[in-house]
Amino acid sequence: MAGKKFKTVMLIDDNEIDNLINQKMIESAAIAENIYMHSGAKSAIEFLRNMERMDVADKVLPDIIFLDIDMPLMDGFQFLDEFEKLAPATKMKSRIVMLTSSINPQDLNRSKKYTNVKLFLNKPLSHDSIMSLDV
Repeated sequence: MAGKKFKTVMLIDDNEIDNLINQKMIESAAIAENIYMHSGAKSAIEFLRNMERMDVADKVLPDIIFLDIDMPLMDGFQFLDEFEKLAPATKMKSRIVMLTSSINPQDLNRSKKYTNVKLFLNKPLSHDSIMSLDV
């Protein structure tokens, strides 16, 4: 099954090794022209806000955001709360895939409360999980 093609993908994970592994998996699957990496949710949300202010959002906003749940300072759910405050056009363009290293049913249930969260995956990403993305 061929994976979807995305112009831009964003990785948000405080673990640099996970970010690197996920980046390499996305590159080898050739599903994205651009990959943005953030080692924290705060920098990622600031990036999105800045893109909105610069009025280039439609050109540079990510089509898909791979978001780690468990991060210091701002976790994945706090990111989602801030993401909900962004412009409607941003929320329409960027779909979110939650990434986790544990299978906590509470996290899965909590993620379902956010309309932009389209998928919940174990990390790191695998070739199969990337190729079967349907978001």
